[in-house]
Amino acid sequence: MIKKPLLVFDFDGVIVDGIKEYWSSSRQTCLNILPAKEKEIVYFPNEIPKAFKAMRPWVHHGWEMVILAAECSNKTSQLNLKGLQKFSKNYQIECSLALKKWGWAPFQLQEALNQTRREAISNNFNQWLNFYQPFPFVNQRLKSLEKEGIEFAVLTTKSIEFTKKLLDSFDLQPKLVFGHESGSKLEVLNQLLKTRIIQGFIEDRRTTLEQVLEEPNLKSIPCYLASWGYLKPEDKDNLPNGIKLLNPDSLREPISNWS
Repeated sequence: MIKKPLLVFDFDGVIVDGIKEYWSSSRQTCLNILPAKEKEIVYFPNEIPKAFKAMRPWVHHGWEMVILAAECSNKTSQLNLKGLQKFSKNYQIECSLALKKWGWAPFQLQEALNQTRREAISNNFNQWLNFYQPFPFVNQRLKSLEKEGIEFAVLTTKSIEFTKKLLDSFDLQPKLVFGHESGSKLEVLNQLLKTRIIQGFIEDRRTTLEQVLEEPNLKSIPCYLASWGYLKPEDKDNLPNGIKLLNPDSLREPISNWS
């Protein structure tokens, strides 16, 4: 067991705001994989659609953003016909139906999205980086953790490859980086607990934190909901015991004051 405590941070919505890149890459992926006939009837604007921004808190995997980009851009899609509230209420089902309608598969979309990002990085790396905006107060806090004798890890559903490129550009050097290749977040946390003392898990997805609480082996992990992240309107309400709301001011406090 390594004695130095470890803080585990989600990436998207916690360390960085990447909504501009999400739209740019998802839009381009759709253009890359759609047949020519489809591209003639579906309009993909350069500006981020309001519906795409609004649906971001429901997204768990990168491929879902490609589906949402397609749905936002098609006037006859279920997202546009039903509206945000009805679509989000049955989000997983609606995504599955949209996959069938477009004739796509999650693995196919994830690979296509990754390829779009590789090409964007290769063609204009600085432009790709500029699509991502790190939260300055988080960046500063991560760099100060060492003074408290604490290391940090990044746990994300983004690929390790792209996450490391972004962390390097922000001058952040986490002790560990886990991506979608590493397994589910619960699996990674379970493995980490075998060798590390986890001082806290900072995440902007309430359902993920609730899953941590429900896992008997993970009950020792303090869970924090990042108030600045991609939250659903009701996410901050009636938080269960074991999950604390972390805002920018409390983040700046010594870790001992978070509890």
